[in-house]
Formats: sequence, C-alpha cells, structure tokens
Amino acid sequence: MTIQPSVRVLGPADMGTLRSLLALFADAFDDPGRYPERQPSDPYLHDLLAGEMFLAIVAETGTRVVGGLTGYVLPKFEQECREFYLYDLAVALDHRRRGLATAMIERLRTLAAERGFDGIFVQAHRDDGPAVALYARLGVGEDVLHFDIAPAGAGP
Repeated sequence: MTIQPSVRVLGPADMGTLRSLLALFADAFDDPGRYPERQPSDPYLHDLLAGEMFLAIVAETGTRVVGGLTGYVLPKFEQECREFYLYDLAVALDHRRRGLATAMIERLRTLAAERGFDGIFVQAHRDDGPAVALYARLGVGEDVLHFDIAPAGAGP
C-alpha cells in the first residue's frame, strides 16, 4: 500500500524538517555547496520560520520530506499590497509525476488568499521543461531576463 504524502506549512518548531528540506533541495538541484554544507544556525532558522516574511511548505510521507517549496513575502511600496516570490520548489525523484508540486502550489495559493497576498510569482530556467510546463499550467508566463548583481567588492 502506498502512503499518500501530506502537505503542510512549516512553523517555528519545524527546524529539523526545514533541514531535511535543505537536503532534498541539495539532491534535486545537485547543489550540495548551497544547501547542506552551509546551513544556518538553529536560532536563525527558528526566527525565519517564526517571522512573516518567509514561508516553507513540505510534502511528507511519514517523517520523510519528499517535496517542498520555499519563498518570501515581498511588501510593495507603490501600493499597499504584498506578493509572494516562490524561490525554490523540488520533489524527490521517487515521488515525481504524482501531483505533489501542484498540491504544494495549491496549498500556497490557498494560504496566499488567506493572508491577503496580491499575487505569487516564480522564475524558471527555459531549459527546465518540467518546471516550465508546471508553471505554465498554473499561471501566465512572461519573457524576462534575470541578472545576478554581486555586492561591492564581491567580484563582477
């Protein structure tokens, strides 16, 4: 019998689950330098999860994190509104193509309505076909360019 994953929003007591999500992201994105090797301290993660500017949603089977998304609430200045930037989303290889990414985004959409967010936006690499297809099913695409600008003294 296959256990159906549950989808939930993380809170301040879920630092261990957030660390498991970091490990999942490292595997999914093949980027161990960014995710598990330089993890923040427990107080930092607690404050992040307790605050109003960060949000993490996970899909779990039992105690195993098999998917997750993270992002940031962005207060706007030109209007009294807030948008949500979906920063990372991944599903474990053995749980893909089962609707988990869509389920987590649907949970985010419900939460966005409850919290009064005016929109959700996400970026995807053009060559990431599955991500582009997922987001195209759920929203309207824009053709934009993304630039990373380093702080002064950090290089080009």
